[in-house]
Amino acid sequence: MTHASLRTWWSGCARLWLLAGLFLLVLSIMSRMGMAQVPGKGGSAKGVGKGPASKTQPGGPTTLKLVLAPERGKKEPPSDVVEMVKLINDKLEESWKANKITPSFYIDDHEFIRRASLDIIGRIAYPTEIAEYMRDPVEKRRSLLIERLLSHEEYPRQWANLWANWLLTRAGDFGRGKYHNQMVIWLEDQFAQNKPYDEIATRLITAKGKNSDPNNGAVNFILAHVGEVIPRDKQREEGHFEMVPLTSRITRVFLGTQVQCAQCHAHPFFGSLKQEQFWGVNAFLRQVKREGAPMRPAKGVRPDLTLVDDEGVNGDASVFFEMRNGKVRMWQAEFLPPPGKERGPRLDPKKKGVSRREELAKYLVEHDMFPKGMVNRMWGLFMGRGFVNPTDDFNDNNQPSHPELLNELSARFKQYNFDQKKLIRWIANSNAYHLSYVANPTNDKVEHETQFSRMIMKALSPEQLFESLSAATQPPPSKSMSDAARQKLANEKEKSRNEWLAALITNFGDDEGNEITFNGTIVQALLMMNGKNINDAISAPTGTVANAISTSRSPSQVIEKLYLAALNRPPRRTELNRVLADLPLRRGFKDSTKAQYEDLFWALLNSNEFLLNH
Repeated sequence: MTHASLRTWWSGCARLWLLAGLFLLVLSIMSRMGMAQVPGKGGSAKGVGKGPASKTQPGGPTTLKLVLAPERGKKEPPSDVVEMVKLINDKLEESWKANKITPSFYIDDHEFIRRASLDIIGRIAYPTEIAEYMRDPVEKRRSLLIERLLSHEEYPRQWANLWANWLLTRAGDFGRGKYHNQMVIWLEDQFAQNKPYDEIATRLITAKGKNSDPNNGAVNFILAHVGEVIPRDKQREEGHFEMVPLTSRITRVFLGTQVQCAQCHAHPFFGSLKQEQFWGVNAFLRQVKREGAPMRPAKGVRPDLTLVDDEGVNGDASVFFEMRNGKVRMWQAEFLPPPGKERGPRLDPKKKGVSRREELAKYLVEHDMFPKGMVNRMWGLFMGRGFVNPTDDFNDNNQPSHPELLNELSARFKQYNFDQKKLIRWIANSNAYHLSYVANPTNDKVEHETQFSRMIMKALSPEQLFESLSAATQPPPSKSMSDAARQKLANEKEKSRNEWLAALITNFGDDEGNEITFNGTIVQALLMMNGKNINDAISAPTGTVANAISTSRSPSQVIEKLYLAALNRPPRRTELNRVLADLPLRRGFKDSTKAQYEDLFWALLNSNEFLLNH
């Protein structure tokens, strides 16, 4: 039997038992160095966190010796970064002291480059990037890495993917395919130019025209959420669509407030949010008209759509809604009130020269919750949970864990022109972002998560998982590659990406636009362990395994390169000795040396250490 690889040879129960055996082998190796543990279970700091930028001591970390790097082209670090990093550090340290919490130890440089790369550009690091990082001055390398990642060509695509999912979800006609891709292209351009967050939000709310225009993908946000069609005989008075889904999506994404409960009654957890306020926001949207329908033709081709405002309908900017007592009430366009106020700004339907959606966008970006919602969302993305968690559910019963810090970050985010890169610098350069996920006796309870004294592990999103598998199994594109060859490679990757994401989202994911959580189901395990895509990538003649073998002088060097590619770190001494002792991994089978290393690499890619951002 040729190439009798453990990954492809047996079928049925026997094959699964062998797969499980190898999987458990790697997990047992990893458990010896703490990576198999989960937050809340404690763990030893031994052998971890001893990179050149950190020190450990019994009971927690000493001062992390970080020197902030300047932005590219500048000589000094920005004053706002210096000030805001100090603010974050001081506020959290005050809270730790008040709650008698000792923070976890600091992670080492290998774990940091993996964490920061996943969070900022959406994938693990290439070994060449790790080598570049390690050549930087010890005390500046983490801050320099953050600057390098913020300037990376993959930064816009990462944030475009995130925002496309938040805006459109992963479900329905707009969740995948043509319309979703149009939004990604538009968002990618916004993030490449580092457009201010309020400007991006305004363009999404006010967009109009054809989505076939390559520069107009923003229209798909509103087109995706128009809701039910209003009967034709009522359209002149009430508009073309009910616009209920969009009403909820706007406040949830941009204000961190879930108003959908107020559609039918007063919000049960938000005393100031009444039923009329849901419909007041809804009334701003009742002149939206969609030309074309996103039907699913037999061949899966999506027709072009156009978004316009029809000023001939809903002239008085009012809506009718049914109250719980059965009475019908009318309410005119009115935005959500600021905190502590009973009424919000109201639309004058007789005002000329400004569309209702332009007025809506103005009220939205001026609302107190607009910067808070974004800061909380970004904090949650980097730290594993927000000051308010879930990050889009501010309410009376879900108050921020650190209100002063949230308020100050939000005020400065607004002051600095809603610059997302500045916000990322503040968070990623703070001490809390450099802490390990491994708990100690003072911070190992679930309730301690609100103190941010340790990192909370996050499952990789489907997009992060695909990009990380690609980075682990294939070398980066050569700089000498021709434009045609580069484009061909990009097209092949995009095709593979679409196929892979379709399977991941179905088996891993949440089709309601929420971030997924890792729960180790059998379906997930089998998809990763037996999927054709991952096996083909591992076995590729130009892939990581083949290159590691051809460029190494010993089994130890091959193993080290596989660990670095998959886990962004070299194996620890105990791991290396254990793997060498267990090679060949398939005793009794006449398999090639390459297949042995392929199985080791496959096991690393199926480990918790790979599947989690820790």
